[in-house]
Amino acid sequence: VVHVDGKAVKSCTMLAAQASGSSVVTIEGLANGADLHPVQAAFKEYHGLQCGFCTPGMIMTATDMIARHPEGLDEATVRAELEGNICRCTGYHNIVKAILAASKAMAKGSKGKTKRAA
Repeated sequence: VVHVDGKAVKSCTMLAAQASGSSVVTIEGLANGADLHPVQAAFKEYHGLQCGFCTPGMIMTATDMIARHPEGLDEATVRAELEGNICRCTGYHNIVKAILAASKAMAKGSKGKTKRAA
């Protein structure tokens, strides 16, 4: 999952040429310098990282989800919106906890930033 012009798009369903002229943000562009994005920080804090294979897609989906629900999220909404993201490691419990925590932190205007490990 990447963000194309601010919206989450499954990159496997879009040709690179279709993104020509668009703003494309990948997981690598989400953080601000050495500071983690609030969603990345929440995934780290709540152990939503698991093996790491699905993590970029989960985080990019979560940032889009939070942006579309500025009033906040509930567990049922998070689980419903994650349906297209597959994780073979868990039952998604820690991923959902991380997204809910990030949503609350971002709604409060918290920077929620943590320095990246060197």
